[in-house]
Amino acid sequence: MAFNSSTVNIGGENYSSEDCERVFDLNTFEGSSYILIFILSIIGNCLLLYVLFLYENLKNVTNLIVLNLACSDLMITVTLPFWAVYWLLQDWVFGHVACTFVAMTEIVGFYSSVILLTAMTVDRFITVVLHNMPRNKVRRQRFAALSCAAAWIISISFSIHVATRATVEDWGGRSVCSYHVDFAFHLAVPLLFFFPLSIIFFCYSAILKTVLQASNRRKHRTVVVVLCIVAAFIICWVPYNILDIIMFFYKPNSCFARKRMNIALSICNVLASSHCCMNPILYMLSEKWRQHLWDLFSCKRVRRVRDRKRTTGSSVQQNVAFKAQSSAVVLEPTCS
Repeated sequence: MAFNSSTVNIGGENYSSEDCERVFDLNTFEGSSYILIFILSIIGNCLLLYVLFLYENLKNVTNLIVLNLACSDLMITVTLPFWAVYWLLQDWVFGHVACTFVAMTEIVGFYSSVILLTAMTVDRFITVVLHNMPRNKVRRQRFAALSCAAAWIISISFSIHVATRATVEDWGGRSVCSYHVDFAFHLAVPLLFFFPLSIIFFCYSAILKTVLQASNRRKHRTVVVVLCIVAAFIICWVPYNILDIIMFFYKPNSCFARKRMNIALSICNVLASSHCCMNPILYMLSEKWRQHLWDLFSCKRVRRVRDRKRTTGSSVQQNVAFKAQSSAVVLEPTCS
């Protein structure tokens, strides 16, 4: 997206009445990048969802948020073919309905990711930093469910504001998907992005301090994975959002300034979109996820053994055996 004083061009390019050709043509680069990101994201996130449903307990707080994050990434992913065609053809050929759909889907995917990552970080903060507090598993699960619901409700509500302003316009002899924005829209950008980001920074500062002071750091391996996920989100999306705000308040006058702004915008667009395929790659930092993938590609399925009918009056040896059996995960080959 690219901002000027009154209009957002979702395709990502500012037009002017002044004839100013770009020295660096990044249209092919941007369109090709979206195709590559789309393929990687579809494969990675669909594989992640399959592994989650096959091997993981979806009542687990982290797994529930990871599931919703994958859905958020896929929502942004489905918009990438539209942008790829737009940049390669330099024309919006999909019409008004597709323009509205793409605008809404991008907003929902992006802002739900922000809220979900904040919820995941807060959960890690409570688990690691406030570990001495009494833990309530049901309350944690309820917090995760409410956070996921809030992420979708808030992002969908925000996207409706954008959808009502989406339209296909003729700029410079080409059709572009754009929407008119007001100051309230740009007020919501720092509110729904930078405020949660400040919460994430605060929580992880405390988490890292606690982990570094701990004698046994191996039990906090989940923190490393979540930290990498948050870091990837910041690296991919912060430049894009900062440039968004700059382009709303700053309107370049010279041809050279517009060229530099367009180049920066193209790079930030590709960087932000690449986040769609980052999370599945980062989960491979976890030994558990690598084992799940190995089991999956080895054609093994999960058979969870559960037996809750043992009496509490059993011997200690029986209780130990029962606990081992209750939590067992048996992998059975399914390939012929």
